[in-house]
Parts: sequence; structure tokens; C-alpha cells
Amino acid sequence: METPAPLIDPFARAISYLRVSVTDRCDFRCVYCMSENMTFLPKKELLTLEELDRMCSTFIRLGVKKLRITGGEPLVRKGIMTFFESMTRHLDSGALEELTLTTNGSQLARFADQLYAAGVRRVNISLDTLDEKKFADITRWGRLPQVLNGIDAAQKAGLRVKINAVALKGFNEEELFTIQDWCASRDMDLTWIEVMPMGDLGNEDRLDQYWSLKDLRARLAERYTLTDLAERSGGPARYVRIEETGQKIGFITPLTHNFCESCNRVRLTCTGELYMCLGQEDMADLRAPLRASPDNTVLEEAIRAAIALKPKGHDFDYSRQKVDGQMTRHMSHTGG
Repeated sequence: METPAPLIDPFARAISYLRVSVTDRCDFRCVYCMSENMTFLPKKELLTLEELDRMCSTFIRLGVKKLRITGGEPLVRKGIMTFFESMTRHLDSGALEELTLTTNGSQLARFADQLYAAGVRRVNISLDTLDEKKFADITRWGRLPQVLNGIDAAQKAGLRVKINAVALKGFNEEELFTIQDWCASRDMDLTWIEVMPMGDLGNEDRLDQYWSLKDLRARLAERYTLTDLAERSGGPARYVRIEETGQKIGFITPLTHNFCESCNRVRLTCTGELYMCLGQEDMADLRAPLRASPDNTVLEEAIRAAIALKPKGHDFDYSRQKVDGQMTRHMSHTGG
């Protein structure tokens, strides 16, 4: 079978990274991501596990090398391990270089060994605080000990863990060094994420929560020697190394354009919508072409047509002090 032409967008960027939300459901209700009484999508709208396999396999055939599984919480989807196991064949063939996931950690005690067996080697765990009460407050339904057990299980299984923490003013500011020291003690990298103006959650004003990562970084620099790293994952993070601990710390500032020019990714929602840019509403429906024909030609054509619409960049701007460019969809729907 001939190798198809790779996916190249209008700005000559090769699309090699696909993020796939496998469910909009979650066992937490984090305040910056979901409202407490979320209405979830009807099951028939979601891609089945077989359809997810077909979709991802088609993207891999077209040159996607890295697949990140997200949600909601991916591990609450019933039968999800069969999907991870079905992706193993692409790792074995060398067509896929990395299969990874972003999780809240709540289910890792159950699934860490199976994930490792399926070929997953790294996981990103979202964790904003090490204070049990604050954790319960911000996740509403989450319990910190369950997540810490999950992290133990992941490391024991041989998975490399990276912690993703959302920087929230007045919430986890005073934990900056606590979280950083804890990650260092467990040999885990840490990425700080600036809060994003997404979705109307009806219960908080994003502008009050905005904690600039410039400020966070300056505080780290008062205590440690920071070396900028040139390394880019084709993603939004800028990295520094803390010389005293050897740790790698990432900073994701979605409000700046520091990563658009090298953006190599697209996002697929659990209903088969492909978002070419997290900060734009443009999307393409891939579920219809997928379901239209068992032959993947129609799907491949739809994917190519979508990539041809990928914009150069996006615009979030807090400086105008109102949530402009605010997205109407929840993060849980796009999968981060």
C-alpha cells in the first residue's frame, strides 16, 4: 500500500500530533472546567471505541506520530482499555511514536499496569493543589488521597509522570514551592498553565483568578537558578531547568502567541469534531464522513479538507479586561 501524502497545513506545518477526547464525562467537576450539574452528550453522539480506532488509525496513516488521549477523564469511559490496547499495534509497527494520556489520576491505581502493557510510557496528571481541603473544593467531587495513590501506582508501573498545575491567584499561589519541591522529591516534571478564558461556567470571574506566569517564574527565580531550555515539543510549553534540582519546569501561556508558528497539532472531540485551533471556533465534522462509508477514502478527504483550513494562530486577550475571544465551549468537551 503506498504511503499517502502527509498532512500539511496552509502554513507548511506538518500535522503530527493528535489529541483525542474519548469522553466528555468526568468523575470530578473542577471549577474552571465544568459546571457542577453538567449535561452530558447522548451516547449515540459519541464515537464508539471501534470508530475511535478507525479515526485514529486513519490519522496515523496520514502521518500522525503522537496520540494523546484526553477527556473529560479518559479512564472513566467504559471499555477504554480495549482502545489503548488496539493502538498498541501502531506502536509495534513504528507508525506511531508515542501514545500518552492526560488524566486526573483518580483511576490510575486501577489502570496503570494495563496502560504500561499497552505501550504508554508517560502520563500527564492534572493536579492544582496538595491541600486536601482545597483539592476537594476545586474539584468538587475529587479526593486527593485517591489521586496520590494513582501517582504511586503510575510510578510503580514504570510510567513517567508529569504534573500539570493551573496557576490560580489566591488559590495555589502560596503552594508554588510546596508543589515544586514535592515534584522534585518524586522526580516528576511540572508544567504551570495560565488560566484560560473558556466556557461560561457561571460561578467565577476568570480575571480575578488570572495569575501571570511571568510573576510565577520571577518568584521561582528568586530562590533558584533557572536556565531556559531550547527544547520545544511542538506544543505550547516553554521550559526551564532548575539547576539546583535538575527539574524541568514548563510554562504554558495560552494568551500569548509563543507557540502558534510551530503548532503541529489538531484536536478531535468525542463526537468526531476536529478543532484545528484551540482558540478558534472553526471545526470540521468528521463523524459524518466516518459513518458515511466503511471505506476510509471519504474520511481521508474530509481530514485533508479540514487541515487545509487550519488558521495561523489565535487571539485570547486579557489586557482588555473583559473576557474577549471567550470560547463558548467547555474545556471538558475539547479535551484541553
